[in-house]
Amino acid sequence: MRKLENSELERKSIEDFKQSEKTPLILVLDDIRSLHNIGSVFRTADAFLIEKIYLCGITATPPNKEIHKTALGATETVVWEHHKNVLEVIENLKKENIITLAIEQVESAIFLQNFEVKKGEKYALVFGNEVYGVSQEAVALCDGSIEIPQLGTKHSLNISVSAGIVVWDLFSKMNWPK
Repeated sequence: MRKLENSELERKSIEDFKQSEKTPLILVLDDIRSLHNIGSVFRTADAFLIEKIYLCGITATPPNKEIHKTALGATETVVWEHHKNVLEVIENLKKENIITLAIEQVESAIFLQNFEVKKGEKYALVFGNEVYGVSQEAVALCDGSIEIPQLGTKHSLNISVSAGIVVWDLFSKMNWPK
């Protein structure tokens, strides 16, 4: 077994990325405090050709040195917009027939492993503040909720970790259905 060289990874150029067909997922980050979390989500979005990121509330925006530390250039490839009000973003996404899902622990949430993607549908995943999660108002406005099952004592994950888990799961279900 040999570790691959960077030249063997078939990385896309920025222009190739922008021209590529995108995964029908949109990420909505609401009131994310950590610039490193924001950068990490950008990097995950780049890795899986995510269509767009909405940065809402106090969530910082590129260009930003601290975001760049973890994004490693993904802010140049992934389309993003900033909006003050996450509720308006969710309402507008719903008007576009995009299924909105809070990634949160709520009554009637669907465990991630049980969530089934529907062919031809586009999904917006709403991630909330590191301490308070997705606001109750945003949860109530979403079409549903997905919960990542957790068995330890904390029952909380870092937002960038949660985004990575959920995006990978939905991406794999969209591209390699069983």
